Amino acid sequence: MIKSTMAKPFYNSTIPSDWEIKSLSELGTFSKGKGILKEQVISEGLPCVRYGEIYTTYDFIVKKFKSFISNEVAKECKEIKEGDVLFAGSGETAEEIGKAVAYIGTEKAFAGGDVIILSTKKEVDTACLSYALETDFAKKQKRTLGQGNSVVHIYSSDLGKLKIPLPPLPEQKAIAHILGLADDAINKNNQLIAQKELYKKWLMQNLLTGKKRLKSNEKRKIDSGEFVKIKVQDIATVFSGGTPLRKYSEFYKGTIPWIKSGEINNFEIFETEEKITEEAIRNSTTKKVTKDTILIALYGATAGVVGITRIEAAINQAVLAVIPDESKVDRMYLLRCFQFYLPKAVENLVQGGQPNLSGGIILNYQFSITNSLSEQVAIAQVLQVSDKEIQLLKAKTEKLREKKKGLMQVLLTGKKRLKINK
Repeated sequence: MIKSTMAKPFYNSTIPSDWEIKSLSELGTFSKGKGILKEQVISEGLPCVRYGEIYTTYDFIVKKFKSFISNEVAKECKEIKEGDVLFAGSGETAEEIGKAVAYIGTEKAFAGGDVIILSTKKEVDTACLSYALETDFAKKQKRTLGQGNSVVHIYSSDLGKLKIPLPPLPEQKAIAHILGLADDAINKNNQLIAQKELYKKWLMQNLLTGKKRLKSNEKRKIDSGEFVKIKVQDIATVFSGGTPLRKYSEFYKGTIPWIKSGEINNFEIFETEEKITEEAIRNSTTKKVTKDTILIALYGATAGVVGITRIEAAINQAVLAVIPDESKVDRMYLLRCFQFYLPKAVENLVQGGQPNLSGGIILNYQFSITNSLSEQVAIAQVLQVSDKEIQLLKAKTEKLREKKKGLMQVLLTGKKRLKINK
């Protein structure tokens, strides 16, 4: 990369003098996707893109398709072609509205309703444009163009006004290539994560049920036990917390971390959104938990989610603390048993279809464990190693994403230029 000489003003900054500022209406023509209901999607057929998939499935480029439709359904839909840019016309927030992906394939494919299609001219590299449309200056423009509150909409007439700085076509292609390589690295690492997660699932299915048994080695001696059915009340005690009165704002100006059920989604809890005072604890039903306490979410969408606090904290009424009898069960082994068994059982444990659990339900919950403490510890250690491998790979993905973000910031603004061989 070479340093750029900036000369042309754009969006509170400057861009290189040989770049052009173009509105999307100058770069192509707009059309709208049609149809494709959820129930019309099949496992094989003609490929298609539904607007929600622009948010959940594709980052910047559409290469492989997730959804397919029949020939009959396709007759009522809008065909897309190589070089088209697809925008999500609806979203939940102004921040995400108008997310764009580029279709660079050659397959005959279709776009569903609420997808806005920009068919670009030949002087535009579609992939580069897709990356440019997700830069900060493009997102700011889309936010101001979005309309609505609970559901935000954006229209082709709005998107046509959006302005993008574009380098000469050879540089567009070079930028798209560099950012594509960055995407490939991210995707490759994510594939490794998926493989490791599948392996961890296999380990849990086999080690926690006794289908596979660990053997002693030079580093550890394992006494193989028997797998016996137990109720949680046989090996642990439980309690939940409470919420200090919100009308006393001073209760929420303390230093004691206060755990809510949604925070258990993080699995390991190192910090909390809110902190409370000792007075708040004295004047409410909230209770303190020690470091490394097992926690189970009791209510709503998180019911049955299991985590562990790595800090001393207090808990609210939607969080159940589990205190194991460590003469009978290893703490981390019990945590893994909850992770494995509870998600499968939540549907049977809920009342009237509402996913609400209770201390009583958990105490009466029954599953099988090995009665050998050394085997419990060994199983927990194996699963901990598997978790660590996944965490390291996820951290690598985040670093790769940050590196790519940095590349986008300098390449798509012209702050750094790529040397183009003429």
